Amino acid sequence: MAKSIDVANLDIYYGSFLAVHDVTMTIKPQTVTALIGPSGCGKSTFLRSINRMHEVIPGARVEGRIELDGLNLYGPGVDPVAVRRQIGMVFQRPNPFPTMSIYDNVIAGMRLNNKKMKKAALDDLVERSLRGANLWNEVKDRLEKPGSGLSGGQQQRLCIARAIAVQPDVLLMDEPCSALDPISTLAIEDLINELKNDYTIVIVTHNMQQAARVSDFTGFFNIEGTGKPGKLVEMDDTKTIFSQPAQQATEDYVSGRFG
Repeated sequence: MAKSIDVANLDIYYGSFLAVHDVTMTIKPQTVTALIGPSGCGKSTFLRSINRMHEVIPGARVEGRIELDGLNLYGPGVDPVAVRRQIGMVFQRPNPFPTMSIYDNVIAGMRLNNKKMKKAALDDLVERSLRGANLWNEVKDRLEKPGSGLSGGQQQRLCIARAIAVQPDVLLMDEPCSALDPISTLAIEDLINELKNDYTIVIVTHNMQQAARVSDFTGFFNIEGTGKPGKLVEMDDTKTIFSQPAQQATEDYVSGRFG
């Protein structure tokens, strides 16, 4: 089930360096939220903090709150691995496990979570996940072949299949199309549109047209200068951000005057 995410007064640190300052936002269930802004303004850092991938880096920490349907994800006793099971992630470059077959790539998350399943149930899961990622018809006859043999766009959809196989509530996507050609990009965008029926989706993108096409809401991040923290300047429904933003900096960015 898609769930809402509430972020309040979030500061994100790398050691003593404040990378992102004072983010407050609500991400509604079954919507696509795009995060836009110039490079280095903390969009990806913020995205990774939502499923606690951020703290994989030594010395990284957060202050403030991120709640998934009211559960504080950084509360005492909350297992980060369990958080990542609920909040899946798709990265910038397609990263299927190169030595694994397409089939084994899809069920990798289940194996990591030590889920014991019968072969028939696994077969069903693989088909359901690949169908969910609009990839089944292209790969159903070569499930035992390595995932690395697919095209870039297919590999990215395989990574999406792998992410949804563990049935998360939220999907995070960090520039999922930046390494892809326009046709593959369109396939991923169509897929995002379908997936929001079942998931809450947050996507970081540098492509303004993509943000306008795929998202319901858009958050604009900015940075005042080198060494300063990134901040959320404003967040609104996508139409408003691109036509009548409240802040001049947002207007300048979406109209291409800077960034």
